[in-house]
Amino acid sequence: MEKFSLTTESLPRVVRERDCSILRVLAANVQFLVGPQEDDENPCILKGTIAPGTSVPFHSHDIPEVFFILSGNIEVLLDDGGSLRWIEARAGDLIEMPSNAKHAFRNKSRNPVSTLVFTTSRHGRYFQEIGRPVVSGESVQPPTPDEIEHFRKIAERYGYWLATPEENASFGITLL
Repeated sequence: MEKFSLTTESLPRVVRERDCSILRVLAANVQFLVGPQEDDENPCILKGTIAPGTSVPFHSHDIPEVFFILSGNIEVLLDDGGSLRWIEARAGDLIEMPSNAKHAFRNKSRNPVSTLVFTTSRHGRYFQEIGRPVVSGESVQPPTPDEIEHFRKIAERYGYWLATPEENASFGITLL
């Protein structure tokens, strides 16, 4: 029987948020609380922050994700049995995203939305590749065309599906 492990170390530890790296991924921040491990299937736990007035584009990937909303309200675009619709999720709600489920997020509120994201180490490495370190005091700006192109190339290499700009626009999502 295989042993479950969050880290490569076998000793318990306390993770301090202030000691965890933060990356900007398009208009969101991800902070690695439990970073990617060698084995693709090992857990990776992130704190995600989606700034007011920003969106995560419509996409899918073969990796499951679970989002626990820590604070704020966010809208999630989900396939509701054949039709797509926006559903509001609030602090205390949990969003379970199975493998290959098409989804998007948008924060139409005036406050940031914070989530805990439970996923795999492979998905964590994807975030490491597409993200860039956050500069202290830097405000969230829409991604540049170069950042969007970098995002698309890495997503393609990982086998992720991304909606076109026109498809995103049809759901009220713009990146520029």
